Amino acid sequence: MVNEKIVVGEGTEYPLHGMLTLPDDTAEKVPAVVFVHGSGPSNMNEQIYQLTPFKDLAEGLAARGIASVRYDKRTFAYAAKMKNTLITVKEETIDDALLAAELLRRDMRIDPDAVYIVGHSMGAMLAPRIDAEGGRFRGLILMAGTPFRLEDIVVRQLRQSGRSGHGLMRAIARLEDKLFSKKFDGLYELSDEEAKKKKFAGAATLYYFKEMGQKTAADYLLENDTPALILQGGMDFQVLPSEDYARFRELLKDRPNVEYRLYDDLNHIFVKGIYNNILKASKEYKVEQHIGAEVIDDIAAFIRGTLTESVKPE
Repeated sequence: MVNEKIVVGEGTEYPLHGMLTLPDDTAEKVPAVVFVHGSGPSNMNEQIYQLTPFKDLAEGLAARGIASVRYDKRTFAYAAKMKNTLITVKEETIDDALLAAELLRRDMRIDPDAVYIVGHSMGAMLAPRIDAEGGRFRGLILMAGTPFRLEDIVVRQLRQSGRSGHGLMRAIARLEDKLFSKKFDGLYELSDEEAKKKKFAGAATLYYFKEMGQKTAADYLLENDTPALILQGGMDFQVLPSEDYARFRELLKDRPNVEYRLYDDLNHIFVKGIYNNILKASKEYKVEQHIGAEVIDDIAAFIRGTLTESVKPE
């Protein structure tokens, strides 16, 4: 395995430090993946307390002959600069993922027709859109994604917290649920300018949700036939196998080239689940663990399987 420091978006307003991880043998051009983060600011390893999912995946895929690029998220690298800036997922995530894909295609060691996207959590929600907006990926790997809108997930997680908590915590979660649910009422009837003026929390406006929610991951997937792999942890308490994963399977049942993997004992980060309780997320993620071989093997097998198919047209 070889790690090379790179810059995604070099020469732009937001250059991002990153890492290109290569297999030891690049005598022949190799396939590669772009990693796309979940919600919130995150470094190139997508570090969450003691967990480093993108680093785990990059190293594991390199050992299986697949290169990858990972990079600091724009809102992590430029938190102060973007603090009071009106952004959408385009500026936060999509533009940089497209730049990362092109960086891979320009590398002489990478097969330009074998570039894939691995989106985790919110990155999985956006991966099909990134593909549609110029990604031209050979395949899409969605880890802990959802076919529902972001606001639906926010409200559902608050309700989960209300059910799981005790005393004051339960009361606070229920109050927040009511407040946020009310904010989203009539969201898609608002004009863009009205949505931009209405605050959600902190610097985020309702326009962030409205712009992203025009089409879901499932909507994009139903519009093309790019091969897709949908992965879900059975002990994920942030997106749920009984709702999100099941809904993907229902919506995409007639859609070709979709594969599914459910790992009964893994959580949202695809390491072993411990508490299965959203209120204990930080406690669970503070236990050092690493993504196991089964998940990485399944991703590598999906990539190898699609390489026998015809090249995706421009």
